[in-house]
Order: sequence, then structure tokens, then C-alpha cells
Amino acid sequence: QADGATAIQGGFDWPSESFYVGTWGSGVDFGDGTSTEIDIYAGWTPTVGVFDLDLGAIYYIYPDAPDDPEQNFIEAYAGASTTIGESLEVGASIAYSPDFYFESGQSLYTSVSAGVPLGESFGIDATLGYSEFLDDDDCPDCSYGDYSIGVTTGFEGFDLDFRYIDSFDLDGNDEKFVVAISRSL
Repeated sequence: QADGATAIQGGFDWPSESFYVGTWGSGVDFGDGTSTEIDIYAGWTPTVGVFDLDLGAIYYIYPDAPDDPEQNFIEAYAGASTTIGESLEVGASIAYSPDFYFESGQSLYTSVSAGVPLGESFGIDATLGYSEFLDDDDCPDCSYGDYSIGVTTGFEGFDLDFRYIDSFDLDGNDEKFVVAISRSL
């Protein structure tokens, strides 16, 4: 969302045993003067049987965005993950917004993911997702799919993520190779 440029991002989380709240921010460039995204979220992470759940809500804020159409929006989400066998981590999630970005109406995002460790220092994972706009009159050709494949590792206290990202059913969006460097304090 930074028009191909490097983005500086950061966040703060306050976790308890099964609840969390947090905020996250990033630089963006939408070509309309919007330069900042700030997310505020909260969730609950119970375990039911072999499944780890994540239920919550997130509010996306673009403080310097033009007012019309509205760019801020809220989303509710639910996810479940588990480990199959010794190390295959699988998950599925769904997110719903009653009025998505740019006042585009109701939207639904579903995804599935899988990941495995590669030795002690590396991991590989993949995600397949689909964004569906439920109010066809507002956005008849907006639905699209996306996928990513990544390798993760750590070095000197930093987390490294090397990821190939692409979409389908979305015109004008080219695949990307993204490198993310992060550190938790």
C-alpha cells in the first residue's frame, strides 16, 4: 500500500492470558494525499479442543485521507488454527466488514494457511485468500483472490520474512517479492 516504496511500520500490543488489545501503524501512499494507516484492535484467543481460536475486531483509520468517500472502516474476524502431526500448522480465518474501504459495502475475506518448520532456524508457509464484495451494486467487479508463499528465519534477534505475493481476478496488480525485517521488544 506504499506504491512500491519501503514502508516503516510499528505496533504495540498488550496481551493477557486470553485477551489482547493493540495498535499498529504504517506509512501508505494511495495517490490521494493519504500517508498514514493506524489500526486499533482487540481480541480473544481461547483454545477449544485442539483448535486455537482468535476472535476480534479491528478499526482501520486513515487520519489524513480525503473525507469523501470515507476510507476508515471496521472489520470483525474469526480464525482457527491447529497442528497436524508433529509440525504441520494449518489455519482458516474469516473477516467481515459492514462497509469496507471507500464505502464499498459489505465485504468478506476468507483465507486458509499452512506452514512447516525447516529445521531449527527456518520455516515455510503459504496462504490463499479471497476478498468478496457482497453488495454487487456498489462494486460488481471488485472480488479477487490472493496468495503468498514465504520463508521465515531469525538473525541476531531480528525476524526475517521473504515472501512472494500475487493476486488473481484483479486487473493491474502485479506480483511482488517482499522482504520484511522486524523485531519484537
